[in-house]
Parts: sequence; C-alpha cells; structure tokens
Amino acid sequence: MMISFQRPDGKSSNAYLVEPAEAKNAPGIVVIQEWWGLDNEIKNVADRLGKAGYRALVPDLYRGKLALEANEAEHLMNDLNFADAASQDIRGAVQYLKATGSTKVAVTGFCMGGALTVLSAGLVPECDGTVVWYGYPPLEYVDAQAIQKPMLAHWALHDDFFSIAGVDQLEGKLKAAGVKYDFQRYDAKHAFANPKSETRGLPPLQYNPAAADLAWERTMTFLKNTIGN
Repeated sequence: MMISFQRPDGKSSNAYLVEPAEAKNAPGIVVIQEWWGLDNEIKNVADRLGKAGYRALVPDLYRGKLALEANEAEHLMNDLNFADAASQDIRGAVQYLKATGSTKVAVTGFCMGGALTVLSAGLVPECDGTVVWYGYPPLEYVDAQAIQKPMLAHWALHDDFFSIAGVDQLEGKLKAAGVKYDFQRYDAKHAFANPKSETRGLPPLQYNPAAADLAWERTMTFLKNTIGN
C-alpha cells in the first residue's frame, strides 16, 4: 500500500509499504529503486522481503514519475539530488519504520539505489546495516569514517555502468576506515538480480538467476544476523 511519511526537514514523501504477517516489532528495510523509478520490479523486491518477515518501505524518490526507456531513466536520475534523497527521503523512511515499531532497520538498493545505499550508510545514523546491489556514488562523496554499521555489497565483474576498479577503490576506502564490510563479486553483468533486465533492450544488462539466487541467500543471512527476524 502507499503511505506518506515525514522527512527530517518536515516535508512529506510517499512510499510503498509492505507489512509482514507478523508485523509487530518486525525489523524494517528501506528499499531504494533502480533508475527506472518505483516500478513493479522494485515493489516485487519489497513484497519478497515482506514475505520473509520484514517491514519493507520503498520511498518514491521520483515523486510519481516512471521511466520506460534508458534515456528517460537517465534524465530522472540526473535530476535527482542524491544528498537530499539520502539525508531526507531515505533517512525519513528509516525514522518512520523505527517510529512505527521496528527496533532495527536496514537499507538496501539496486543500481542507482545501490549508490544511494552507500551514501545512506554514512548519512543516516539511524540505519543499522546496508545491502548494496551493484551501484556506488562518485567516491569523493563517500565519507567512510561516518559508516558505523555493517555493509554487504554485491558487485558484477562485467559491469558497464559501475566498473569493478571503482569497487576495488571503494573497498580500499572502507578498509582504511575500519568499516565492517563484505564485498561479494559475481561473474555477471549489471542488474543481474532483476528478472526484467533483458526486456529493457540494453545489452549491458543481463539477468543471471544463479548469481541472483546466491546474492539473495547471502542477503537474507546478513539481514538475519544484522537486524534479526
């Protein structure tokens, strides 16, 4: 269902909320969209987490807009203020879940949402852990010293959008700062966990069910160990 929550600056933001069967005191997860927007695929991720016993909340960062083609998605992503999205929308979403019953809340995101998850790790002090899926921001914006909670990250070795060399540099920053992290690399292309990747008409995207299943298995173990369930 769609709900509205308040950002730290007092503005309101809409989001897709999934409550599990046992919602009372269930841990929460804020799910961050790919560059396409709040589409059915990212809702399916929230539904999956809800079935696993988590309260899942997907903020609508594009304020109701959706992209069907890559040039539209790129335009919407380029118009997004990443610092505002992380420090206001995502932080507000984490605060909402904590204020409504979740003792612990993690953040996860895919592609553009992965980059925002990395930022959120340092900009959202209420966050208890992060799961990054094949996306990182420009590394000069990553304040590794501010990341106090564990991070699991899934990377594609053959990613045309986020180079594995950049992943190695990000890992170096986290290691130097003493961050508790687990970087997993997969013999796959970008967006390997999205079943609809190849319907987008972009050759650099490819769904890889084996890699996706392994990444999800690792994700669920990490979430159980980090925020419980």
